[in-house]
Amino acid sequence: MAAMQEFVVDTAFGRLAGLRNGRTQAPKLLALHGWLDNAASFVPLAPWLDGFDLVAPDLPGHGASAHLPAAAEYTLIAAARAALAVADALGWQHFHLLGHSLGGATASFVAAATPQRVDKLLLIEALGSLSESEERVGARLREAFAGMAAIDGKQLRVFSDIATAIKARVIANDLSEPAARLLVERGVAPVRGDGGAAGFVWRSDPRLTLTSALRMNEAQMRALIRAIDSPTCMVWADPAQSYMPDAVRRERAALLRDGELHIHAGTHHLHMEQPQLVGELFREFLLR
Repeated sequence: MAAMQEFVVDTAFGRLAGLRNGRTQAPKLLALHGWLDNAASFVPLAPWLDGFDLVAPDLPGHGASAHLPAAAEYTLIAAARAALAVADALGWQHFHLLGHSLGGATASFVAAATPQRVDKLLLIEALGSLSESEERVGARLREAFAGMAAIDGKQLRVFSDIATAIKARVIANDLSEPAARLLVERGVAPVRGDGGAAGFVWRSDPRLTLTSALRMNEAQMRALIRAIDSPTCMVWADPAQSYMPDAVRRERAALLRDGELHIHAGTHHLHMEQPQLVGELFREFLLR
């Protein structure tokens, strides 16, 4: 099995870093992590994808990748373009695409926008993105602009040690300690606290925590899903997340031209906590 190694590429979005298994002659597989996660999200899954050139970038503002300039917005369109920029930098004309949560929403946009480039689509806890009724447009814009103003100059939380940061991720995301450790060790940077003592802060861009300024409504989101041509394999955790009820994810899955839906008992980071289950499912789908 090839170990995941660091890589960097220079793109229009700045220097983007990530992890790659080094199988450069194998079929290409681009893996996109979830919100406030990073490339280490796919380390547990990597052994089952060893027959592929697995590349897991840190999306802009996450992990070791550059933050977007102050004048730029973190949107799904920007994330999709950044994912394609990584593929372009690697010289990939077409590839399989894997995404978890935010990365799965991003992958949905990539597949709908560039169907000629995405061979097969693998999704974990995602299909499309969150939607909202048009009545919320004004309120959402106000919330987003107020958040942008409030975040300027906000001090980052300093953790005294890695173990404290890991505990925070365990609590916030219902993660096991090993899974949280993978994300935290890649997701923090050392700093000096006010008293001069060493500590750690999240190196993700604080703007990622801001409310999105715009969301599609559900009709628009379903039109986007209908535009996905790639054969698609989805795995969802049971129980469903509150923001994506089981009825909605089943209705969305039924819109795909060539899709299959799998639901298994587990948590939102199913691919990290039960990698054999997800890995065997995806490997079988990719090898058909």
